[in-house]
Amino acid sequence: MSNEKIVLITGASSGIGAATVDKVIEAGHKAVITARSTDKLNAIVKRWGEDKVLAVTADVSKLDEIKNVVEKARQTFGRIDVVFANAGTGVNAPGIENGNPDEWKTMLDVNINALLFTAKASLASLKETRGHFIITSSIAGKVTLKGSVYGASKWFAYGFGQNLAAEMAEWNGRCTTICPGMVNTPFFDEAKPDKLDPSDVADAVVYAISANPRCDIREITLMPTK
Repeated sequence: MSNEKIVLITGASSGIGAATVDKVIEAGHKAVITARSTDKLNAIVKRWGEDKVLAVTADVSKLDEIKNVVEKARQTFGRIDVVFANAGTGVNAPGIENGNPDEWKTMLDVNINALLFTAKASLASLKETRGHFIITSSIAGKVTLKGSVYGASKWFAYGFGQNLAAEMAEWNGRCTTICPGMVNTPFFDEAKPDKLDPSDVADAVVYAISANPRCDIREITLMPTK
């Protein structure tokens, strides 16, 4: 179909990423999915078919691995139209004084380095298609949260999105930063059914990429009604 897009999604094995795979395919696009969990990725491929989904296992906090995902996507589908840099994680020990530096390092590798590396690895391909880069930040990246290193990492994601949008605008590329409030995902130990559903964020991704090419949706903020 003429409006079909090739959408690369990081952190695609569960939560927001997995919901976005379903939504983009239902909208008539194809997905390149990556995460560290091979079994979960393969289950998504089995559900939708290899003609619609390419799975490439990777740790996107490693530049060589996300470069390999981009290359496999180009080999299989010939191009990349959209990259959804969605991979993210948090910490168990809250605050600074009582925080765990090892947890910080792991989280910052995913929430910051993986975001940078995903952009670095994919921008040349997106430039060819005047493509679209989408970031999962958070409402935590726009407000003050006492002692939250996670929140600070999402401030980085939010600011990076604004700066990347300005760079991509030089070649008519589009960049959208999505800032959801609390989402009911496996990120939390207990289910939070009264909060946002992963499909709500996935809907925002489809909305952004479906906009007329003249319209660059720079930011979407989603909050639970309750």
